[in-house]
Amino acid sequence: MGPLPKRKISKGRRNRRRAHHALGTPRLVTCVQCGGKTLPHRVCPHCGNYMGRMQVLDMDEEEA
Repeated sequence: MGPLPKRKISKGRRNRRRAHHALGTPRLVTCVQCGGKTLPHRVCPHCGNYMGRMQVLDMDEEEA
Protein backbone atom coordinates (compact mmCIF):
# COMPACT_ATOMS: atom_id res chain seq x y z
CA MET A 1 0.00 0.00 0.00
CA GLY A 2 1.37 3.39 -1.00
CA PRO A 3 1.85 6.45 1.20
CA LEU A 4 -1.24 8.34 2.31
CA PRO A 5 -1.62 11.96 3.47
CA LYS A 6 -1.53 12.41 7.24
CA ARG A 7 -4.15 15.17 7.25
CA LYS A 8 -6.80 16.57 4.94
CA ILE A 9 -5.62 19.62 3.00
CA SER A 10 -8.20 22.37 3.51
CA LYS A 11 -9.70 24.19 0.54
CA GLY A 12 -8.03 27.43 1.58
CA ARG A 13 -4.57 25.89 1.84
CA ARG A 14 -5.04 24.11 -1.47
CA ASN A 15 -6.20 27.30 -3.20
CA ARG A 16 -3.35 29.38 -1.75
CA ARG A 17 -0.87 26.86 -3.08
CA ARG A 18 -2.47 27.04 -6.52
CA ALA A 19 -2.59 30.86 -6.54
CA HIS A 20 0.62 31.07 -8.61
CA HIS A 21 -0.34 28.43 -11.19
CA ALA A 22 -2.21 30.82 -13.50
CA LEU A 23 -0.93 31.30 -17.03
CA GLY A 24 0.15 34.77 -18.05
CA THR A 25 -0.76 36.53 -21.26
CA PRO A 26 1.86 36.22 -24.02
CA ARG A 27 4.00 39.32 -24.58
CA LEU A 28 3.64 40.41 -28.19
CA VAL A 29 5.76 42.87 -30.17
CA THR A 30 5.07 44.51 -33.52
CA CYS A 31 7.14 43.41 -36.53
CA VAL A 32 9.07 46.34 -38.03
CA GLN A 33 8.62 45.02 -41.60
CA CYS A 34 4.96 44.00 -41.85
CA GLY A 35 3.44 45.35 -38.62
CA GLY A 36 2.18 41.92 -37.55
CA LYS A 37 2.19 40.71 -33.96
CA THR A 38 4.86 38.15 -32.99
CA LEU A 39 6.63 36.85 -29.90
CA PRO A 40 9.85 38.69 -29.00
CA HIS A 41 13.21 37.25 -30.15
CA ARG A 42 11.55 35.06 -32.80
CA VAL A 43 11.15 35.14 -36.56
CA CYS A 44 7.92 36.82 -37.69
CA PRO A 45 5.48 34.11 -38.84
CA HIS A 46 3.81 36.55 -41.25
CA CYS A 47 6.77 37.84 -43.28
CA GLY A 48 9.76 35.71 -42.14
CA ASN A 49 11.92 38.64 -41.02
CA TYR A 50 14.00 38.89 -37.86
CA MET A 51 15.95 42.00 -36.85
CA GLY A 52 15.26 43.55 -40.26
CA ARG A 53 16.69 40.61 -42.25
CA MET A 54 14.89 37.88 -44.21
CA GLN A 55 15.32 34.58 -42.35
CA VAL A 56 12.73 32.30 -43.96
CA LEU A 57 12.47 31.79 -47.71
CA ASP A 58 9.12 31.06 -49.34
CA MET A 59 8.56 27.55 -50.70
CA ASP A 60 8.46 28.90 -54.30
CA GLU A 61 11.89 30.52 -53.91
CA GLU A 62 13.44 27.35 -52.45
CA GLU A 63 12.27 25.15 -55.34
CA ALA A 64 13.60 27.55 -58.00
